[in-house]
Amino acid sequence: MESDLTALDAARMCKALGHPARIGILRQLLREERCICGRIVEVLPLAQSTVSQHLKVLKDAGLISGEVEGPRTCYCADRQRLAALAAALSAMLSPCREEQR
Repeated sequence: MESDLTALDAARMCKALGHPARIGILRQLLREERCICGRIVEVLPLAQSTVSQHLKVLKDAGLISGEVEGPRTCYCADRQRLAALAAALSAMLSPCREEQR
């Protein structure tokens, strides 16, 4: 892969994006600079425990980061890592686009 990501990193990130709830959570985090779990629960039709589990998967894959602020953890999307993933996928798929022309 032609980016800062290893193939293993890219695979982990793609696997983490393999659930519709995690896509929704990531979209919400991209809309807001910082977001706590409770805010995500307000916006998405998911239980708090479910959101927490999905946040862990996204964090473990390096797609988001969490910063403890008192009794809460504030999450944000790692835009740099997401851009690296997008670049890696684009580079990988570019031969397919060229064949379609």
